[in-house]
Amino acid sequence: MPNAPVIYLDYNATTPCDPRVVEKMLPYFNQFFANPANGYHPLGRAAARAIDDARAQVAALVHTQPENIIFTGGATESNNLAILGLARRAASAPPPARRRQIVPSAVEHKAVLLPCKQLQANGFELTVLPVDSNGRVSLEAAKAAISDQTLLVSIQAANNEIGTLQPVAEIAAVAHEYGALVHCDAAQAVGKIALDMEVIGVDFLSLSAHKLYGPKGIGALCSRTSAAWRALEPLYYGGGQELGLRSGTSNVPAIVGFGEACRIAAECLSVEGKEIEEQRDQLERELAAAIPGIAFNAQGAQRLPNTASVIFPDVDADALLLNAPGVMLGLGSACNSRALEPSHVLEAIGLSRERAFSTVRITLGRFTSQADVTEAVKQIAQAYAAASSAAGA
Repeated sequence: MPNAPVIYLDYNATTPCDPRVVEKMLPYFNQFFANPANGYHPLGRAAARAIDDARAQVAALVHTQPENIIFTGGATESNNLAILGLARRAASAPPPARRRQIVPSAVEHKAVLLPCKQLQANGFELTVLPVDSNGRVSLEAAKAAISDQTLLVSIQAANNEIGTLQPVAEIAAVAHEYGALVHCDAAQAVGKIALDMEVIGVDFLSLSAHKLYGPKGIGALCSRTSAAWRALEPLYYGGGQELGLRSGTSNVPAIVGFGEACRIAAECLSVEGKEIEEQRDQLERELAAAIPGIAFNAQGAQRLPNTASVIFPDVDADALLLNAPGVMLGLGSACNSRALEPSHVLEAIGLSRERAFSTVRITLGRFTSQADVTEAVKQIAQAYAAASSAAGA
């Protein structure tokens, strides 16, 4: 007998490639396969044009200009380029103009926090902004921390674990009053909520294609103005692609797929987001009815429409997941899932270790159906009963 189909509810970890994205990519593997840096023959020019088109599609989604898009290997690389690249350039400034303070929030992805800590080890001042019980950064804390010594403020658009949206525009305005630059890790937000770089006012924005139904291994660092690139130095050197800030032969199929994913997201963002939010709310209501004592992190905050962070009372999250093989769920951040310590995000919002280890991330997406939600609730409730029984045995 064939295995029953699994229900995928781990969209914040990664999304499946949209079939339209795959179809768009295919010709660039074996038909238009040339190196786009070679403009002396038609195949090279065709590949270069495809990159230009994709650059324009990514730019349109976040409301900037195509020349303000640099393709990278993903948001991790983009974050590192923005943070470390800026610090490298700042280190060469004369002492009176040299700024040494880096200001991230406590709930940033490790791809932001770890580069910041590396800079701290090299003499920079690190000020980490606290968050409230919903994971939201206090604007007052930001005002108290940011000064004329601040080089960079890095605030995510939305948290990958609990979904909380941050007051990015307000914090960016404070930072700019002091002449600091602002970076925003938007990997989880793009494609789920509307993002306009002019409105939120950040200088740099990091994206990953695989978070919005594109391929893995491709992302972008976006700037609000072309002049902002002068504030960065590259992390490594080579052929000078991407304005000399990200050398290496362009991954044309992935770039094309990224562009197509952004085009699709721009077309369906508002309708799709509303439908997914309704499904998420249904899932939370049905879980609360099925499992007494269940709780939801950041439920009262502005958050991503697809994200539910669920505390299952008196049961370890990994035990629950092992008892629910038909539903693909997440433990905090997939990028940190092998850690033995509780999620830094859940610690930052004040959860005890016990409740942090009882938290499961459930994230819905484009291909989640109403039937998936109903069946998932049923299987999760059964898994909870089994795990709870085993824990009490």
